[in-house]
Amino acid sequence: MKDYLSYDDGTDTLYELFNGELIAVPPESGFNVEVANLLFTLLLPLVGYRRVRGQGLELEVQGEPRNRYPDLTVIREEHIAQLKQRNTIRLSMVPPVLVIEIVSPGEVQRNRDYVAKRIQYQDLGCQSIGLSIRRRDRSWCWR
Repeated sequence: MKDYLSYDDGTDTLYELFNGELIAVPPESGFNVEVANLLFTLLLPLVGYRRVRGQGLELEVQGEPRNRYPDLTVIREEHIAQLKQRNTIRLSMVPPVLVIEIVSPGEVQRNRDYVAKRIQYQDLGCQSIGLSIRRRDRSWCWR
């Protein structure tokens, strides 16, 4: 993990470290970004702009992959200073307050977002929400 944290390929590409290999994280869909932005604006008055982080926040997790990029995260006050140089919450740090994943359509994605990620986030000791949105009727399901 130490080598990974010092890696810089000169791009803004996000990577997950899976079994020692770097796997590029595909960009979010426009719809998921739209939903994340809406939730961001709803959380702002509650916790302030410095404590709400979008997908660029990296969480070091146990298991594989070794890191995740949640769609939205509410961090603790103490994280603000800790994240000045690198937007990564390490296992040695206290966990974030809340992690939100907007569940992508498809069985594989649903399993990844509802099961695999939730287990990793719970192992950190933080609350997590999987948000599934049906695009046709825009109904929301919180889990």
